[in-house]
Amino acid sequence: MNATADPVFLDAVLRPNPPMSTGVLRIILAVVAAANLAFAIGFMLRGAWPIAPFMGLDVALLAWALRASRLAAQAYEHIRLTAAELLIDTHPARGPAKEVTLNPYWVSVHLDRTDEQPRKLTLRSHGKQLQVGSFLDPASRLSFAGLLRNALERARRWDAQSAAQ
Repeated sequence: MNATADPVFLDAVLRPNPPMSTGVLRIILAVVAAANLAFAIGFMLRGAWPIAPFMGLDVALLAWALRASRLAAQAYEHIRLTAAELLIDTHPARGPAKEVTLNPYWVSVHLDRTDEQPRKLTLRSHGKQLQVGSFLDPASRLSFAGLLRNALERARRWDAQSAAQ
């Protein structure tokens, strides 16, 4: 592809909404740990010492969940559209990146809906389908579907005009 010949019709990076900052998450974990420690001490003073390990397990599970949330927020998808190609570069939070190139002339955008909420945004071309923006909220998914449809239409018009010349 000659980058100077084909204009870029869409260059978007889709990212999930990140959780709170690391500092805020640490403060929340410290407050929960302090409260659980206070309750555990209270139970131990009343003779209910078997409850204490479960209070610690509660804090450990919360720490694990917060860490998993921070890791999941590192995923992103880079979508770049020119008249010659639609490039979808997927970077999951874990695992190898995956790059898919489609011909924009044949790509169709499908937005599956249930109860008026966009559930799944799928790109289809030549019998293949690729889901994009799975981590986006329904409103953002709907907005991006419209943006991508418009960009694909502009790319097709530009391609048809340049072919006629």
